[in-house]
Amino acid sequence: MPSTTVETPPQQDGASLSHGLKQRHLSMIALGGVIGAGLFVGSGAGIAAAGPSIVVAYALSGLLVMLVMRMLGEMSAAYPSSGSFSAHAERAIGPWAGFTAGWSFWVLLCTAVGLEGIGAAKIVTGWLPGTPEWAWVALFMVVFCGANLAAVKNFGEFEFWFAALKVGAISLFLVLGGLAIFGVLPGTDAPGTSNLTDFLPNGGEGLIIGLLASVFAYGGMETVTIAAAESENPVKGVASAVRTAMWRIALFYIGSMAVIVTLVPWDSAAVVEKGPYVAALDELGIPGAGQLMNVVVLVALLSAMNANIYGSSRIAYSLVQRGQGPQALGRVSAGVPRVAVLASSVFGFVCVLLSYWRPDDVFPWLLNMIGAVILVVWIFIAVSQLRLRARLEREAPEKLTVRMWAFPVLTWVALAGMVAIFVLMAREPDTRVQLYSTGAMTLVLAATGYAWQRMRAAKG
Repeated sequence: MPSTTVETPPQQDGASLSHGLKQRHLSMIALGGVIGAGLFVGSGAGIAAAGPSIVVAYALSGLLVMLVMRMLGEMSAAYPSSGSFSAHAERAIGPWAGFTAGWSFWVLLCTAVGLEGIGAAKIVTGWLPGTPEWAWVALFMVVFCGANLAAVKNFGEFEFWFAALKVGAISLFLVLGGLAIFGVLPGTDAPGTSNLTDFLPNGGEGLIIGLLASVFAYGGMETVTIAAAESENPVKGVASAVRTAMWRIALFYIGSMAVIVTLVPWDSAAVVEKGPYVAALDELGIPGAGQLMNVVVLVALLSAMNANIYGSSRIAYSLVQRGQGPQALGRVSAGVPRVAVLASSVFGFVCVLLSYWRPDDVFPWLLNMIGAVILVVWIFIAVSQLRLRARLEREAPEKLTVRMWAFPVLTWVALAGMVAIFVLMAREPDTRVQLYSTGAMTLVLAATGYAWQRMRAAKG
């Protein structure tokens, strides 16, 4: 339904939220945001399925993510908002679209907070056996909920140092791996191309599984456009972050996959059991590599928890500001939507409890429901950009400080890529259930959002 039917209420983000994020915070959030737990933890299964062709899988999905981030950057630079793509979808398509994109992403982020807490607790209990996992999850929740309740600069400081450690660790990994590949690392022999000869060990099917795994490893990059609305210079911040996305994706994701599959045989059991980064460092004979990478993975998980509590609270706040949620979530104190922070943290902790109480039915259902949400969000981003770009060029061309490449051709290419991924998910038994569950949730939210839109139109 066109947005002309129900006008989008004016954004109030700047009037209530603080602008406590400095440019250094935003730069490091953008840099560290691409190095998530999915890269460290989830890439092992992709390598086991795709073999050395995982590099191609990450390159293909990386290209799609670059296009999505460029589209999102164009809209966020023109219309900075803590609602990010949700606010853009409402402006471009209609309130029902903003409602659907926003609340589905909120459920995704809150559930991810719980999953990351569980993952972090498993690492700590490995170091301190006998301590209860739930207690560590509760501790992490209290720490990051408290940090997000206090001030946005606390979120920024946590992410700054978390990101610095992640960037430092993966940069060191790439340097050591590169030296080993070229035979100049003391005590190691150059592997040559011996591990790359069987490039497609499981054929096209393996590549598809690797591609699907890589797509979801890129999730979380959207946080920087949400955070930009609370920075000192939102337009400059988001423009800088988006413009550097290409080399960051190429270096950290595609580069590290290339190093791993060159150093370690793709079918090594250690790639899945220990994780690909630990397996590669063990191959180099670096003492204590496993524990070192566990520290880095722990930091990545805690960083993701922090970022997701922040992102979910701001999405919820923005939705309420636009009349699409309970008014209580919109209350702001000292520049922070504290009720939204608490609600997002509580939902995350409920997900943790469900993993203990209902591990065989409710919890897997919840995981399946959020399985393909990021793709739904990307489709809303692409459609919104198609519609808003034409409007911007006509009404406010000076706001186009970031422009989508080769518009509209590459936007349509990106949409075609997203549809292709949905088709691939429908072909694979493991992802088919996720696709259907996410589709059901999206339809319910869209119907609710449309009914809400009609009621507001009738009252107006």
